[in-house]
Amino acid sequence: MPEMPEVQGLVNFLDGRLTGVRIDRVMLAGIAALKTYDPPIDALVGTTITGAARHGKFVDLSTDAGVHLVFHLAKAGWLRFTETLPATLIKPGKTPIALRVAFGDGSGFDLTEAGTKKSLAISVVRDPAEVPGIARLGPDPLDPAFSRATLAGLLSGRRTQIKGVLRDQSVVAGIGNAYSDEILHAAKMSPYALAATLDDAEIDRLYAAVHDTLTDAVATASGKPPAELKDAKRRGMAVHGRRGEACPVCGDEVRSVFFADNSLEYCPTCQTGGKILADRRLSRLLK
Repeated sequence: MPEMPEVQGLVNFLDGRLTGVRIDRVMLAGIAALKTYDPPIDALVGTTITGAARHGKFVDLSTDAGVHLVFHLAKAGWLRFTETLPATLIKPGKTPIALRVAFGDGSGFDLTEAGTKKSLAISVVRDPAEVPGIARLGPDPLDPAFSRATLAGLLSGRRTQIKGVLRDQSVVAGIGNAYSDEILHAAKMSPYALAATLDDAEIDRLYAAVHDTLTDAVATASGKPPAELKDAKRRGMAVHGRRGEACPVCGDEVRSVFFADNSLEYCPTCQTGGKILADRRLSRLLK
């Protein structure tokens, strides 16, 4: 799933490449992906891109007509950009392409989604805040205003596991499954730790881990074209997606806890005092 660093890398690329470029055609193949009807998607045709921005994990392309193309790539979505867009027609239901956008300079991009579970979301709005997912976002952890005190306030009173708190977009915007694993590993913290019980030293470590992990990942993604962002993300992971490999910090085996449709990864030595975490449904540590 693309998370904040990859989405920011994508936004940086689109902002630099498409600002000032005219939209010539918009072809919708995944009808269910379009979540809005006013303004219609055809309102984008003939407009000029004025910039790209990120809201959490949402991409926002603004135009000179005051209309925004906003999309969320969900778990299996991605953007494929090409300098010369294929002339082939896209057929609804016959392709992983949900949306194709063609530009006046011959370039274009496809929004694609793999698999049968379709969650990619596309909106055409006059104000990004009209998108419900954006309206309910919590603060962005890379905003200069996001301080250690901000994080402490968000954690206060939350008797829920810190892994879930970090992934909750209404609490902190942009962090997903992968980077929450990386942040907790850097903070030397169990994913099952309760947010409200963290002491001052633990909050200090968590704040530093949030800032440093995301800052480094955004720097890694910066300047890369969309086709390279996923591989760059995988290469930068210390524990996420590395079950059975050696922890780069201590050499212990990276372990997993499995959920219905994903998993978390952690290092027992670095994060849980050597204890192996039970399945999350048991909500306890194995003895």
